[in-house]
Amino acid sequence: MTAQRGDRSEQRVAVIIPAKDEAGMIATTVRAARAIPHVDLVLVVDDGSEDKTQDIAREAGAVVVRHSHNRGKAAAMETGAAVVEMRDAPDRPPRLLLFIDGDLGESAVNTAPLVTPVLEQKADLSIAVIPRPASAGGHGFVISLARKAIRQSTGWTPRQPLSGTRCLTREAFEAATPLAHGWGVETGMTMDLVGKGFVAVEVPCDLTHRGSGNDLRGQLHRAAQYRDVLLAINARRVRDVVDGVRERVAPRRSDQGKKHGKQQGKKQG
Repeated sequence: MTAQRGDRSEQRVAVIIPAKDEAGMIATTVRAARAIPHVDLVLVVDDGSEDKTQDIAREAGAVVVRHSHNRGKAAAMETGAAVVEMRDAPDRPPRLLLFIDGDLGESAVNTAPLVTPVLEQKADLSIAVIPRPASAGGHGFVISLARKAIRQSTGWTPRQPLSGTRCLTREAFEAATPLAHGWGVETGMTMDLVGKGFVAVEVPCDLTHRGSGNDLRGQLHRAAQYRDVLLAINARRVRDVVDGVRERVAPRRSDQGKKHGKQQGKKQG
């Protein structure tokens, strides 16, 4: 289902950075993102930060929009995509959307390889496979949950199903909305798009970001991740069941309608 986007030389890319309280890293991340080939717009969505994230991002050259209170990553992504759409020129192809984290710093420029397969129309969605942070904790329970669900739903087994650094077409993004809540956004997006026939690939990227440790804060983070991923998975399973029931019921109703029409015809005859 790879979209036809016309002349690749005209294709532009928008970097969207959902961020909350990233004053320490956001300037470096923005400047690195601006150096990615084909990028002509870097947009930071300040999701209710209590520090100077928005001011620092703007000074670094980003376009900034702000949520007055924290609404979560999915809402920040949707806000970012909507703002980019408003800035797309009607006589040019829609920008590709490259979502990155605000804490990537100088390594943000290394997300450039994600653009290539989407730009060359070999994929609709490219997902970064990144080195595991040395400080990362956990035992992979959330990753295993997401990977298994995506495999069962689509037949595709991703290496890093929770990777939020990804590039996709406008068509693919719209097909994935509304996005799953919270930390389930990546799992839900992948299940939705691959299940609908969009092509997804994983691309190794040399990125660095903060990992969650084994302290209480890290454990609470992983618990929230597990909850949100499970909610996203279950919501899609319920939807698939409902859609299956509708598909089975619709032909029966159609047949009943035809039968009723024949009966009426006989009475009139």
